Amino acid sequence: MRKCGYSTKKTSCLLGAHFSISKGLHNALYEAQAYGCNALQIFTKNSNTWKERTLSQDEIDCFDRVRKITEITAIASHTSYLINLATHEKKKHAMSYNALKNELVRSSMLSIPFVVLHPGAHMGKGENQGIRKIAESINKIFFQTPGVQTRLLFETTAGQGSNLGHTFEQIASIMNKVENSNRVGVCLDTAHIFAAGYDIRTPNSYGRTIDAFDAIIGIENLYLIHLNDSKKELGSRVDRHQHIGEGLIGIKAFELLMNDRRFIDIPKIIETPKQKNGKDYDQINLNRLRSFVNL
Repeated sequence: MRKCGYSTKKTSCLLGAHFSISKGLHNALYEAQAYGCNALQIFTKNSNTWKERTLSQDEIDCFDRVRKITEITAIASHTSYLINLATHEKKKHAMSYNALKNELVRSSMLSIPFVVLHPGAHMGKGENQGIRKIAESINKIFFQTPGVQTRLLFETTAGQGSNLGHTFEQIASIMNKVENSNRVGVCLDTAHIFAAGYDIRTPNSYGRTIDAFDAIIGIENLYLIHLNDSKKELGSRVDRHQHIGEGLIGIKAFELLMNDRRFIDIPKIIETPKQKNGKDYDQINLNRLRSFVNL
C-alpha cells in the first residue's frame, strides 16, 4: 500500500462524492456516511468568493470528532475556482496567492490530507511563463507554510481558453519546478482528460492513456481521481460533467478504472450533477460505480 496520508480499510475501492458544507463542515462527513461513502471532497469556504473563512476551534474539534465517528479519513478539499496563480495581473495574483495559502493552512488545521488545485490560466502570456509563475508561487507558499501537512494536488484540466494542465507534460513541468516534491501530487479528472484529447473508452485506449500518464507524471504521484462522464466530445477542450455512463465517455472506461488494481487505494470522487427529474443522482452514480467492481 502507498502512504497516502489517510488510513484505509480492507475494501476494493475508496469511493465518494463532493458534498456540501452548507450545514457545517462536519455535516459533509455525515452525509458521506449516509451514502455509504468512505471518501469525500468538500470546499472549506465559499468557492465563488474571495472572502476567507476563519475556522473556530469548535469547528475544528467537531470535524475531528465526526471524522472519528464516521471513520472517513480519505478527504480532499477543493480550492476556490477564482484562484489563478498563472496570471500576471498583480492584484489577481496576490489574491490567488493568499487564497491558496489560506486554503492549505485551513485544510491542515482540519487534518485534511489533500487540497485540489486547478493549475491556472496564462491569459495570453504563454505556456512557459504561466507554468513558471505557478511553480514560483507555490515554492513561496511552501516556504511560508513549513508546518502544513496537507498535500497540494494539481488537477488535470480540459484546457478551456488558456488554462494549463490539459496535457500530462504541463502537469509534469509544474511539478518538476516545485522544489519540495513531497508536498505535491496529481488529481486525475476523467471528464477533463477526455475533453483534453486523452481517450479512455476502450481497453486499448485506456491502457495507452494510463501508460502515458505513468511515463510522463508517474502513477506514484496520483493521489486522487475525479470520476465524471463528459457532455462534450473527445478533444473538445470544453469542461462539462455528465452522469456516469450517460455521457460521451461511456460505461467501459469506468469499469476499467474501478477494476484497475493500481488504483485500489486511491480515493475516487464523483462531481456529477446532483439532481435530475427529482432523482438523487449521487446515489445513482455511486451505486453504478460500485456495481462495476469485480476485484
